[in-house]
Parts: sequence; C-alpha cells; structure tokens
Amino acid sequence: MQDKEEERTLVNVERRLNKEGFTADFRVTDGRLYPMGDDRSKGYGPEDVTIVDFYRFEGESNPDDMSILYAVEAADGTRGTISSAFGTYADTDVDDFLKTVQDLGKNLDKKHK
Repeated sequence: MQDKEEERTLVNVERRLNKEGFTADFRVTDGRLYPMGDDRSKGYGPEDVTIVDFYRFEGESNPDDMSILYAVEAADGTRGTISSAFGTYADTDVDDFLKTVQDLGKNLDKKHK
C-alpha cells in the first residue's frame, strides 16, 4: 500500500494510476466486474481478476469517512480501478467480489511497480 504524503488524496492516486495504464473504471454487477461505459463487455469473474494494489483514504473531518481504491488487472490485460466506502457505507457487491478475488489468492500482484 502506498503511503507517500503527496499521494494521500484519491485524485492524486487515481491520476498516477491512470498514467501507469489503469485507465478503466470498473463496477460490479451480478457478481461480475465490468468496465463502465462498455456495454459489450461480458465482464470478468473473480478468477479473471488480480488486485495489483490498494489505497485507503480517511475523511479529513471524520475518520469514519473512509474509502478504498483498488488497482486491478483482468486476465485480458485490461487495467483499471474500483473503489468502495469502508465500513458501514461499503458497497457489499464490490466488497464480496474483491473478497472472492483475495480468497482465490489473486491479490497484491505488484509487478507494475
């Protein structure tokens, strides 16, 4: 997990990841990961996805206001990001999908660094 002072904002981390080729924005629907805006995609199952890195962010005014940004790569080379709130406001579809990816041992592949 990156923890450099200049990367503490979500916008800065997303900008850097975009420069590194993580250009797709993903969503989870019906247990599959889809690139946003690509209605032709068949999507990816947990077995098709690797978590490359993740970043946690705390709200400046409320420590309970947390989110996590994941950098992911699909088996076909598509790279992008997906985020979720942390805790009570978490997106359970995203969390369940990424937990399954982790359970398959496909998390934190840092070859891109």
